Amino acid sequence: MKRGLIAACVLLAGAAAQERPLTGPELVRLNRLPEALAAFRADLEVAPKSVAANNGVGVVLDLLGRYDEARTYFAKAIKAASSTPEKVGALRAMAIAWGFVNNCRNAEKYEQEAFDLYISTNDYPNAGDTADEMGRLCIDAGDFDLSREWYSRGHDAGLDEPNISPSRRDLWNFRWEHAQARLDIRRGKKADALRHVEKAKAILAKETNPDQIEFLPYLIGYVAFYSDNYIEALEYIKNASLTDPFIQCLLGQTYEKLGDMVNAEKYYRLAANTTAHSVAAAYARPLATRKLH
Repeated sequence: MKRGLIAACVLLAGAAAQERPLTGPELVRLNRLPEALAAFRADLEVAPKSVAANNGVGVVLDLLGRYDEARTYFAKAIKAASSTPEKVGALRAMAIAWGFVNNCRNAEKYEQEAFDLYISTNDYPNAGDTADEMGRLCIDAGDFDLSREWYSRGHDAGLDEPNISPSRRDLWNFRWEHAQARLDIRRGKKADALRHVEKAKAILAKETNPDQIEFLPYLIGYVAFYSDNYIEALEYIKNASLTDPFIQCLLGQTYEKLGDMVNAEKYYRLAANTTAHSVAAAYARPLATRKLH
């Protein structure tokens, strides 16, 4: 009898869990965007100044391609933010929103404010990450001068961390070589790009940052792609992180250059369906969506 009661309770608990409405973030992860939008809007009915709900609406609208409307909600989130973490989160989300429309100059205002907030609290690692984020937005938008400026600031800020360890120093130096290689190849400076690739390899060979090894095939493939060497690009990009929407998109572009439209469409479709609101997604989702339509 006791065992039967326990089983019944377990079944009831499971049924109750199944009946619980999914939250906005859960619906986003499931790519059920119209439902996610409705859920976040319902949250705003209860708490109009909720930073999370305003950010949530903005994210979904960006993923739906309703970019101008999305930024109005990120602006509300920035205004409502009452703590530094909330503020920088909303600022960086707004910067990424500008990335969805390929406009890094407008993104700069928000990344600059977030960067300054981190510096004011001596949070140099996050300041460096924010600057690198801005550099990435700009290289993807084709603004190479501004990209280099921000990547340099990111490198310098990262190295300002008090009592920085040798491995952290190597990390920031690797990121800087990685960025310079990509910037140089985009300017047609292949020899310079390859020199930075070799420096990046040398840093990784020290084995102080094993988690960064996955970014080397991406770098070599990227340089090969923008050198018009698509066979070599494919060889390396296939060994990069295939869950990254930017890599998916770059694979699609590489297959397209090789005339393989079946595989190109396969990877464009993956990139177009990303539910991330990130620098990588800001480039990949709009481009892949255009390619498919």
